[in-house]
Amino acid sequence: MNTAKTLDIAGLETVYDQLATAIDGAGADKSELLLVKLALLAANRLGDAQLFAELIAAAQRDL
Repeated sequence: MNTAKTLDIAGLETVYDQLATAIDGAGADKSELLLVKLALLAANRLGDAQLFAELIAAAQRDL
């Protein structure tokens, strides 16, 4: 049984806005560090290294 939670469009828009605000607040010199820290925190919360690797691969597509 799959119990994974997903966000609806409104939730994704909220997350996007929060992330954009955080990146702007960090400034150009710290935005990469912010994103790495966020990714590591998300990976830890996710608790699945293989799934996280799949998410990285998905994010790399069509850059």
